[in-house]
Amino acid sequence: MPTPPRNPRRIRLALTLLSLGLLGTAVVQAPAIATVVRGADDPATCTTAELRELRAAGDNFADRCLLPGQELAGLRGADFGAAAEVDRSDDLELVANVPLSGAFAEEGAYGTDIAFKGRYAYQGNYKGFAVYDIKNPAAPRLVAQVVCPGSQGDVSVYRKVLVLSVDSSRSDNTCASTGQPASEKSSWEGLRIFDIREPTRPQYVAAVETACGSHTHTIAPSKRGKSIFAYVSSYAPSEDFPDCQPPHDVISVVKVPLKKKKMAKARVVNQPVLFPDGGNPGVPTPTSETSGCHDVTAYPAKNLMAGACMGDGILMDIGNRRNPVVVQRVTDQVNFSFWHSATFNNAGTKVVFTDELGGGALPTCNPVFGATRGADGIYDIVDGQLQFRSYYKMPRIEALTENCVAHNGSLIPVPGRDIMVQAWYQGGISVFDFTDSANPVEIAHYDPPPLSETELVLGGVWSAYWYNGKIYGSDITRGLDVFQLSDPLVAPAQHVRFTRFNAQSQPSY
Repeated sequence: MPTPPRNPRRIRLALTLLSLGLLGTAVVQAPAIATVVRGADDPATCTTAELRELRAAGDNFADRCLLPGQELAGLRGADFGAAAEVDRSDDLELVANVPLSGAFAEEGAYGTDIAFKGRYAYQGNYKGFAVYDIKNPAAPRLVAQVVCPGSQGDVSVYRKVLVLSVDSSRSDNTCASTGQPASEKSSWEGLRIFDIREPTRPQYVAAVETACGSHTHTIAPSKRGKSIFAYVSSYAPSEDFPDCQPPHDVISVVKVPLKKKKMAKARVVNQPVLFPDGGNPGVPTPTSETSGCHDVTAYPAKNLMAGACMGDGILMDIGNRRNPVVVQRVTDQVNFSFWHSATFNNAGTKVVFTDELGGGALPTCNPVFGATRGADGIYDIVDGQLQFRSYYKMPRIEALTENCVAHNGSLIPVPGRDIMVQAWYQGGISVFDFTDSANPVEIAHYDPPPLSETELVLGGVWSAYWYNGKIYGSDITRGLDVFQLSDPLVAPAQHVRFTRFNAQSQPSY
């Protein structure tokens, strides 16, 4: 998201707990950002200063300001107690944690997405990326840390190439860049390309500027295998931003050659218009106005791609990798606020879309928001068309100090079944079976206690993915987690092995 210069520091997204009746006479002190819970007749939920702070935090945390006042007013007087200990099912155990360290332990250095190749895991961060040796999953080792700031650090790997998203306006494309207003034409944001033929010593080899930066990206190999295409999602255009002009109803398609000597020739080869009619207008609130996509997920073996595009969900044909074509668009004006991400089942006959209600900065896992908002929407693909079947939301009630909403996950490769592991920020991780699309059911969970019992502090699990027998979680503030899932239902997945894994570029098994 193009924004004014960021001041990287840990942003506490604090509720005005006094107005919620949770702290007695206590007062939340700066630098907390107060969420003023106003009356139902007042639609505002953020002051201008609060909105500016949330935008500076990156991702789409500022989307909680889209909620009308009555949404948060329902929290007044509520008391959903915080768990003092880990709440977990017997079949899911944390076996290892590697804390963030060095520059990545500083304020504002949030852990984000993960990609895998061979014995290595690559964890994105608002300040670059880290490389872990996971040959022994019970004892992961940090073997490299690349400090190269520029939120949000979405990461993908393919053969010897690593692609990193930069979604904050920078003074230039180098790793020594500083924040610079997006209103300046010379500012840069987009993709950084690294050579990882030596995983412990990544080399920065190329950069590609893209319109409105790169909030996320998704890769798919070319049909001939000589290059990869990166589909870049970005949003939030402004008349004030020379390189991010409205209506921005496109994604950027970047072609990256795989040979080392040609990587520097990576470039934008297309900007297909996905919403010629402008997409969802964002009415009624809190439905998001579509001005780009948040994330797209490719299933190269099926020539399919699903897009989660703010106010819209879309299905695309990528038979021509350079030129994705939208074949269907769906909306949910009742329960979906922000279409965030998508996951196919292995057969390519279903899509799980996620709704990141409130941008990941609100406590939405409680009775006030209910079981159908901030949840997953499960769709079957019937004759090439998306048909809604059900919602899934992790079933526990979280404390008001815990940001919790549907976020990134992946399939667990159980032949013949549709099982997914998913991150829910401070709601931890949930494993659910959606083989019956209309009746999804949770089979395992791991839910740590809140980071704070007195204020809403941004944190929790950003991504949770299955890779070669283990679940790996990227926690915003705690680092890399490794989990062992022992449920008999997923035992067949232990025999499935991938040489690489990018959750948004799904492999078949």
